[in-house]
Amino acid sequence: MNAKSIITQATSYTTKLLRNRFGKGPESVSIHLCKNCVVFHLKNFISPVEKFLISQEEEQAFRYTRDLIMKSLLPELRSFLQHQLNMDVIDWYYDWGLHHASGVIVALLGPETSLAVDYKQKQAIHQQIIQTTNALQKPPEYIDSWWINTRMLFIFRRGTTILLEKEFITLGYEQMLRVTKDKLEKRLLAKQTNIEQIVGKKIADLYVDWNFDKDHSMIIYLFEDHMTTESIRQEG
Repeated sequence: MNAKSIITQATSYTTKLLRNRFGKGPESVSIHLCKNCVVFHLKNFISPVEKFLISQEEEQAFRYTRDLIMKSLLPELRSFLQHQLNMDVIDWYYDWGLHHASGVIVALLGPETSLAVDYKQKQAIHQQIIQTTNALQKPPEYIDSWWINTRMLFIFRRGTTILLEKEFITLGYEQMLRVTKDKLEKRLLAKQTNIEQIVGKKIADLYVDWNFDKDHSMIIYLFEDHMTTESIRQEG
């Protein structure tokens, strides 16, 4: 099955699934494929009730509600990708850009995430991410990254969770930890790194999520304009 057919089928299925589960689907679903992952980018995805929660500064309630629905939705999406599109999903991530009513759902594909190809600014970007991660948690035991397309950079980390965070999770405060980390880490990744200068583009959106059970996490930078071919030239 070619990429165009995969995108068409996945877009149709995902849009209907989101509409059925949330009562309102996104204005658009853009699907981006690469050998390591599939990214579903959702635009204008928010219900009237969710708008009210955010207006009342009830972000934790908003995220809690979405998490409940996503946990019931993802097994169906995994089954579709596996049986209809022959994709082996080994992990899921998702995050929401509340200021744009946007979001991403990411299916990480198996068997391993060690297949990324080097690109021109990879080492410089990794240095920035390691420094920022260390300021909030601890340096990742493993980091890799790859361009999904000319606007979307994916960063994978393993081994960043500190003992205090693990204790919060054990005590049942995972949701509060997620909301707090989401705000803090996005602020650091957007304001205290030189990512924009390194790639030569402005950040349009930023998504972060964690799998605390595996101690894995992902970052997606979405940039405003198309990068030039040379700026993301793959090496080797």
